[in-house]
Amino acid sequence: MLRIRGGTVYDPANGVNGELRDVCIAGGKVVADDSAQTGRTIDATGMIVFPGGVDVHTHIGGAALNFARGLIPEQHRKATPIFHSPHTRGGIIGTTPTTFATGYVYAGMGWTTANEAAVPILSAKHTHEELRDTPIIDKTCCVLMANNEIILDLLENDEFERAKQVAAWQVWAAKAYGIKAVNPGGVAGWKWGKDCKGLSDVVPGYKKVTPAKIVAALARIADELNLPHPVHLHCNNLGAPGNASTTVETMKVLEGRRTHLAHLQYHAYGGDDWHSMRSAAAEVAEHFNANKNLTTDAGAVLFGTTVTVTADGPWQHLLYQLTGRKWANLDVENETGCGVVPYVYKEKNLVNAIQWAVGLELLLLIDDPWRIALTTDHPNGATFWRYPEIVQLLMNADFRKEQLAKFPEVARSRMVLPDLTREYTLNEIAIITSAGPARTLGLPQKGHLGVGADADVAIYNHNTDVAAMFAHPRYVIKGGILVVEEGELRASPEGRQFAVKPQYDEAVEDYLRPLFQQHYTMSFENYPVAAGRVHGLEVVEPTSSS
Repeated sequence: MLRIRGGTVYDPANGVNGELRDVCIAGGKVVADDSAQTGRTIDATGMIVFPGGVDVHTHIGGAALNFARGLIPEQHRKATPIFHSPHTRGGIIGTTPTTFATGYVYAGMGWTTANEAAVPILSAKHTHEELRDTPIIDKTCCVLMANNEIILDLLENDEFERAKQVAAWQVWAAKAYGIKAVNPGGVAGWKWGKDCKGLSDVVPGYKKVTPAKIVAALARIADELNLPHPVHLHCNNLGAPGNASTTVETMKVLEGRRTHLAHLQYHAYGGDDWHSMRSAAAEVAEHFNANKNLTTDAGAVLFGTTVTVTADGPWQHLLYQLTGRKWANLDVENETGCGVVPYVYKEKNLVNAIQWAVGLELLLLIDDPWRIALTTDHPNGATFWRYPEIVQLLMNADFRKEQLAKFPEVARSRMVLPDLTREYTLNEIAIITSAGPARTLGLPQKGHLGVGADADVAIYNHNTDVAAMFAHPRYVIKGGILVVEEGELRASPEGRQFAVKPQYDEAVEDYLRPLFQQHYTMSFENYPVAAGRVHGLEVVEPTSSS
């Protein structure tokens, strides 16, 4: 048995708020204290003990990330290398770290689980290979569905039950954990060369399908399939001035169905154009607070160089037009799109300054920390390894004021951040980085330190410089294995991958097979990901309690 002795424990899921206590581990799980058991003891006196971090929305594997890496060789040249050691492979830590470096860096910060938020089924095999190549952390992924033409055709014909059967089959075919909806109908419309921005706009190529109909259907499908994680929704009009009205309207369309709103920062802007853009975080937060069916993640922005990667091809083309920077686009046949644009967030750029503020404002204005997770939509708002910087901004109002003083008055006048004095506690940080995201994903074994939990633990030296503290834990334990000791990586075990197998009528394959013959370049038999190809696969069965 491994005993963590005398640490100050933060375990919000079990009501433990900074208590001195021991945490005992055996067989990869947290176990009850048993003084008769012997083994190693870690003296955590004066240290802070957290459950391992859980990232509810990130982009760490798949064709889009390789696309991005190939588009920014100049960033790799400047990146920090990881040199080969007995526990590591050579790699690069930069805007888009290499797969194995991704696992090392997450674990090196005390994060032990991550959700890859956007996977087309057509490239899911490749994604799972990359996730397997990402060590230490456990993984889930969400399959893209809101522009899948088979689903849209069924919704056009009001065949909801068959659409649900197809969606269930697709989740399992991709060996995914949940359903992702990106710019519902907007990507499909863009492929026709036409805009589809309003929720009531008819998607080009259809007569009855609208973004609102897609959103409502996928939320209902996720509920009726009892998926542990609700539909993961990237709302329409990402990044556009005035898009807060679309976000609020989307909340109403959902009619109380559970939904996770991805990277909410990118959907909380006011104004009529780029010149009048302002924060609408207060309006969005007010409606969000009133809709208890919703969870979200921040998608916070930090200043500096990054690369934007999203299935929202129309937005990426617009960003390319606005910036004149390099741009790459990928059309995933019948399913979705993808765009990649390198980007630099600048303090002196009015739009960027507002984006920086909005992410923090939402984290401070949403009243229930259990319903909002800390993310940067890695790598879109910033790289995931910069999370400790956001923690510092949330915990220290004076530090926020120092940063705000760097902005011109015209920028500050369009924010609500200067008026916010709330400071996060360590307990609230444990919620938004671990306990809350685990609950949102429906992973009951994650995000806490109660008996039976996965033994994922981060131990930090207490430090008034919270950014430095959370960037470099002294010990990290993953599944009972000590992977970081005295700040050094000591082991690199392979992580697990969780997938959901919803119930569906296998006769749906008779419906799908001829559609593949007609519309896909890949044969139906080669389309699904075989379970044997997903290393460390753990199948989650939906239940009525999901």
